[in-house]
Amino acid sequence: MISVAMISKWHVHAVDYARDIHNSTQLKITCVWDEDRERGQQWAIELDVPFEPKLEKVLSNPDIQGIVVDTPTNMHKEVIIKAAQNGKHIFTEKVLALTAADCKEIFEAVEQAGVSLVVSMPRLSSNYYLYAEKAVKEGLIGELKMARCRVAHNGSVPTAENPDGWLPAHFYNAEQCGGGALIDLGAHPIYLLNRLAGKPVELSAHFDHVYGKEVEDQASVLVSYENGVTGVIETSFVSHGSPFYLELYGTEGCLLIQDGNVELRNSDGVQKIEQLPDELPIPIEQWADAIQSGKTPFISTEDALLLTAVNEVAIQSNREKRRISISL
Repeated sequence: MISVAMISKWHVHAVDYARDIHNSTQLKITCVWDEDRERGQQWAIELDVPFEPKLEKVLSNPDIQGIVVDTPTNMHKEVIIKAAQNGKHIFTEKVLALTAADCKEIFEAVEQAGVSLVVSMPRLSSNYYLYAEKAVKEGLIGELKMARCRVAHNGSVPTAENPDGWLPAHFYNAEQCGGGALIDLGAHPIYLLNRLAGKPVELSAHFDHVYGKEVEDQASVLVSYENGVTGVIETSFVSHGSPFYLELYGTEGCLLIQDGNVELRNSDGVQKIEQLPDELPIPIEQWADAIQSGKTPFISTEDALLLTAVNEVAIQSNREKRRISISL
C-alpha cells in the first residue's frame, strides 16, 4: 500500500479524495496536515490518523510516499516543489498553479526528483469524453470547427438555509484562489476543449460579479485553437439546474452531449449513442498506477499547463477588456 498524507482540507474535493483513497486497494491515508490547525486536527480524528502540525515533518517522513494537495491554490507551487524535493509523489486538485511559469517550475522540480505528479481532471476519464475524442479522431462529424462546453451550479445563490450560498466563503478569496468560477468549475470545460480542439492560441473573456463577490461568479470565454477551431467556454456559480453541455460541431455532423446523454447527428441520421467506451481509472488511481508500476497517466503535464495558461490569460483578458494571445 502506498502511504499517503492529506495536505489540507481547504478544497471541497478533499473529502472526495479521502473517500477515493479509502476505497482504493493501492493507497492508504496515514497522516493529515492542514494550514488551519483546528480543521486539520478534526479531520485527522475523522480519518483516524495522526495530525502533524509541521509540514516539513510530513514531507521529510520517509514512511510517507505521496501527498494529496488540497491547500489554497496560491500555496500549490511552494508545497508541491518542496514535496518533490523530498521525494514525494504528488496528487493535486486543479489548477496546478496560478501561472504557466509556476507550472514549468513545478515540472522541473518533479522531473529532477523522478516523482509522479497528477492533477485531478476527472472528466477526461468519463465515457462521454472518450466517445467525443473518438468522434473527432475518426471523423464522425467531419472536420471539427466549433466546440462549446458548459459546467455550472448554483453555489453562490443565497437561500434561507445558506444566505451566502453553499460554497465555502474562502472560495471567494482572490488571493487564495487566484480567481472564481472560471479557475474552479470552469477548469472542466477548459481542459476538455483543450483536448478536443487542440492547443489554445488566443482568447477573450468576460467575467460577471452577480453577487458582488471578490472574484467572478460567472464567466464566458471565447477561445481560438491552433487548428482553426473556435471554442465557447461557459461556467457559473449562479445557475440553478443547469445541465452539463459538451457540443462539437463539424463539417459533416455534430455531437451533442447533455448530462451524459450522447447524440450523434450526421449523414446517417440522428443516433442516440448507447454503447460508450469503458471509463478510465479515476485520476487518483492513475496516480497510484504510476507510482506502483510506472504506467503513464492519461492526464498529462501538458493538460495541466494549458489549463493554467487559459485561466491566466482569461483573467488578463477580462481585466484589460481585449483579446489576448496565449504564449507558452
